[in-house]
Amino acid sequence: MVNLYVGNLAFSVTEDDLRGMFEAHGAVERASVTSDRATGRSRGFGFVEMADEKAANAAIEALNEVEVQGRKLMVNIARPKGERTERRSYNDRY
Repeated sequence: MVNLYVGNLAFSVTEDDLRGMFEAHGAVERASVTSDRATGRSRGFGFVEMADEKAANAAIEALNEVEVQGRKLMVNIARPKGERTERRSYNDRY
């Protein structure tokens, strides 16, 4: 299985919408939109788990930078938490 990161989602995109976009390119094992714990509102990104690498690559090719609900999607292979760049808060800089 291949986990894809989908960024710059419109806040109105649901998990069903996300699944529907990706199913056209192969079997989708799981689709999730990440939401804010306090408000329950979408954080504007999500993850889609594709069944195989061929389907994942087809989805990236077809959907990266495509406009959906007024926003250009950013689709790429999700990196494990340890490989992401560390974000620093404002206070860490001063």
